[in-house]
Amino acid sequence: MSQPFKATRVTDTVYWVGAIDWTIRNFHGYATSRGTTYNAYLVLADKVTLVDTVKAPFKDEMLARISSVIEPTRIDYIISNHSEMDHTGCLPQVMELVKPGKVLASENGVKALREHFHGIGEVIAVKDGETLSLGNMTLSFIESRMLHWPDSMMTYLGEEQLVFSQDAFGMHLASTERFDDEVNESIFEYEAAKYYANILLPFSSFVTRLLDKLGKLGLSFKMIAPDHGPIWRKNPEVIVESYARWAEQKRSRRAVIVYDTMWQSTALMARVISDGLVSEGVPVKVMPLESSHRSDVATEILDAGALLVGSPTLNNNIFPTLADVLTYLKGLKPKNLLGAVFGSYGWSGESVKQLREFLTEMKVELVGEGINVKYVPDDEALAQCFSLGTLVAQKLKERYPV
Repeated sequence: MSQPFKATRVTDTVYWVGAIDWTIRNFHGYATSRGTTYNAYLVLADKVTLVDTVKAPFKDEMLARISSVIEPTRIDYIISNHSEMDHTGCLPQVMELVKPGKVLASENGVKALREHFHGIGEVIAVKDGETLSLGNMTLSFIESRMLHWPDSMMTYLGEEQLVFSQDAFGMHLASTERFDDEVNESIFEYEAAKYYANILLPFSSFVTRLLDKLGKLGLSFKMIAPDHGPIWRKNPEVIVESYARWAEQKRSRRAVIVYDTMWQSTALMARVISDGLVSEGVPVKVMPLESSHRSDVATEILDAGALLVGSPTLNNNIFPTLADVLTYLKGLKPKNLLGAVFGSYGWSGESVKQLREFLTEMKVELVGEGINVKYVPDDEALAQCFSLGTLVAQKLKERYPV
């Protein structure tokens, strides 16, 4: 009987031997609506090398794909670019089966693997810039610390001009298509942006440093092979240029309104504020949290210039969904945002003040003090909402004149 899972040929010497996770819908609070892949790669050099493994439940799928090319016991080396368990979950079992001559990781990777898997066996630390001979081919190790863990590194296969980039340059996308030119462009553009916004945004300064470092090394990349999503083979420079742009956190003349509501008063305010922005020619994305996930909000503000937030008061606090999304956004550390706040209340009215405090902690530049309406907004309150929208739009146009 033939193997149920097949490897995919990437180059003459490299095969994709990972796994597809069609079912995952939540990754650390990030909504993975299109699932994901756990990419592992087999290098058929004189010293056969496996680059990364997969999440524990997918061990047999990975081993079957390897077996479609060679016997797994022929693997000489295993490289662990990143110790997070979606890439190392089955590593101890694979080491026991394969008994490789060497398992290599960054210095921080060695520490993390020992702390994840007590008694894992010998893992050798490699340094930034170190090389490993595979006989007829050579691997180079490039430390990419904090992209997005302290242990992260990349592995470069010079003979193929291919970099195994671990989580950098990836996306959560379950697909039978393995390459960027096989996937609908609008899908991979959105999912790549979503991945950056929700995973790598807090580490943007490290992204800039890495790109500078890669430029100074003068390495040529025909392909970028990340640990999630498709392999970049048609235009790898596209994702590199996108990372450079996103890392700068340059913003555009666009606004995002995020709110929740109890009796539709805050919702009405959000719609009128939106009309004020639109009246000044500023595009708006309105995101009611009843139907918008925190990770989609993060994606929308990746390049937006303004974040406007509205909440009713519940038990002397902002609404729980706003507390959730703002805590999440605060951790992602977006920069260079304008902002405004609004809300409604029945008797105590603390929400607008608390929203202001949240955005101030996030270093969002606030426009006005905010609008706080008791019960149902009347014509005067709605006029204030419209004016708030126009004021934010005018500030955006001053900041982004083109």
